[in-house]
Amino acid sequence: MFDVACLGILVADVVARTVDKLPEKGKLQAIEGLSMHIGGCASNACVNLTKIGLKAAILGNVGDDGFGEFLINSLKKENVNTDGLKIKPGVNTSASVVLVSESGERSFLHCIGSNAALTYDDVNFDIIKNSKVLFVAGTNLMPNFDGEPCSRVLKKARELGVYTALDTAWDTTGRWMEIVEPCLPYLDLFIPSYDEARMIAGKDDPEEIADVFLSKGVKLAVIKLGKDGCFIKNKEGEKYRVPTYTDVKAVDTTGAGDSFAAGFIAGLVEGWDLLMCGKFANAVGTHCVMEIGATTGIKSKEEILEFMKKYE
Repeated sequence: MFDVACLGILVADVVARTVDKLPEKGKLQAIEGLSMHIGGCASNACVNLTKIGLKAAILGNVGDDGFGEFLINSLKKENVNTDGLKIKPGVNTSASVVLVSESGERSFLHCIGSNAALTYDDVNFDIIKNSKVLFVAGTNLMPNFDGEPCSRVLKKARELGVYTALDTAWDTTGRWMEIVEPCLPYLDLFIPSYDEARMIAGKDDPEEIADVFLSKGVKLAVIKLGKDGCFIKNKEGEKYRVPTYTDVKAVDTTGAGDSFAAGFIAGLVEGWDLLMCGKFANAVGTHCVMEIGATTGIKSKEEILEFMKKYE
């Protein structure tokens, strides 16, 4: 039995730091460091969940190449179950070059690769039915899975008695609500970032954004507000605006949203109330930005709770 099955995008991240500008054409520019990490919303969340102390499985696609081999081996080393991964021959594994600035902000050069090949038929429902939570991570970056195919997976998961959650990525096609709306009636938790949520809902105020999602069938809406924490509201009207931890300097914000989502879902699995889930999620996201890479800084549940006691 798994606590969480994470379905969605896997990416091999090549992180370049520090990059505040690109070199001129034909010129070389020295940087502080270059390293390879597990990336992608689903794989980030899976690794974070196992580090916190939960049992997690990953579902998705990789290519039959060096990046794919790196991701599979790295996930196994992090105690993530990889039985739900499919290797797609002749397809490049999704990969990104992550350019990290002096302030910790990041920009991406991304090859969508194997994530574009994910379809409904690739989904391993045996793993889903043996999980407490299905977390779909990376919506808007899976063109053959987003929208109606994803909604069918969520609907079937619900029928299997599995708690459903979904997070988004930036939609370069500009379709936003068109992609997400079929999924909303089948979501127990919708947990997008503020920038993505406002584009989907067409509103600017976090509570008004949450109300749009709740009106379309979502049971619990959580809006990630970055350095301002999060906003939480459920269909019963219970709501919180939870500030985050501001005494910690951000080194690298890569994966902060995925870390937050993992923290919130971990809190739900633990049976905590919504306010505690929000505080814990903020703390997990804070741990992420304290180190280079999307998962490097994540600690155990006990260590994060100690951090919360110290900084609150």
